[in-house]
Amino acid sequence: MQAIALRLKRWSIEQPLIFLPLAAAVWFALYQTLIPASEALVGALPVARESHLGSALQFFFYDTPKVLLLLTGIVFAMGIVHTFVSPDRTRALLSGRRLGAGNVLAASLGIVTPFCSCSAVPLFIGFL
Repeated sequence: MQAIALRLKRWSIEQPLIFLPLAAAVWFALYQTLIPASEALVGALPVARESHLGSALQFFFYDTPKVLLLLTGIVFAMGIVHTFVSPDRTRALLSGRRLGAGNVLAASLGIVTPFCSCSAVPLFIGFL
C-alpha cells in the first residue's frame, strides 16, 4: 500500500498538469454520485424512505460526504493559493491602507477561506 502511495505522490509531483484535472474530475464524479449513493444506502436498509428516520438517514448519508468533499476541495484550493500568496505578501498588500479600505480588503481576502469560527463552528454544530 505504501508503494502505491509513493508512486502516486511521485507521479503527481512529476505530472502536475495531468494530476490536477484528473483530481478535479474524480472529485466532481464523487460529488455527482452522492444523491444516488445516499438513496441506495437508505434503500438497502430496512427503513421506509418516506419515514422520518428514512429521510434523516438519507440526509445524513448525503450531507456528511458532501461537506467532507467540499472541505477537501477548499483545503486543496487554498493550499494551491497559499503557495502563490504568502503571509508576507498579504501583509504587504494590507499595510498602508486606510482603516476602512484595509478592513474591506482583509474581509475580502478572508471570504474565500471558510476556516473561521463564524462559518466552521455552525457548520459542524449542525451535525451534532
